[in-house]
Amino acid sequence: MEATLVGSAHTTVKRDRILYWVTTGIIAVLMLSSALYFAFGPNQEAAFHHLGLPAWFRVELTVAKLLGVVALVLPATPALIRQFAYFGFGLTIVSADVAHLSSGDPVYYVLPHLFFLGCLVTSYVLFHQLPGRRAPT
Repeated sequence: MEATLVGSAHTTVKRDRILYWVTTGIIAVLMLSSALYFAFGPNQEAAFHHLGLPAWFRVELTVAKLLGVVALVLPATPALIRQFAYFGFGLTIVSADVAHLSSGDPVYYVLPHLFFLGCLVTSYVLFHQLPGRRAPT
């Protein structure tokens, strides 16, 4: 299908594909780095305690983020699995904001999450708009 695109339609698809991979890459790097920091960061146990989260949740969240990153970056990932990764990352970002605000952290702790949530939504929308992608069945 992509080979039949001409002119501005081809340029738009190319632009959208680049934007998709940039936003997906940003989310993948964010989630991978935070998963590794959760696993190996020296103060993470105290940070999770500060947010009112149980110690076991740190391990669960680390594993879930690693699996989600794999689901987003592997092109052969079935669309339904990718949907779960998008949903999980969205829930993670929003839940992190709620946890920070509920624990008394200042609002500026959550402001960068708006950028990441925007990247996630952009990646999700573009994934479904690019030629050759199909919605989960």
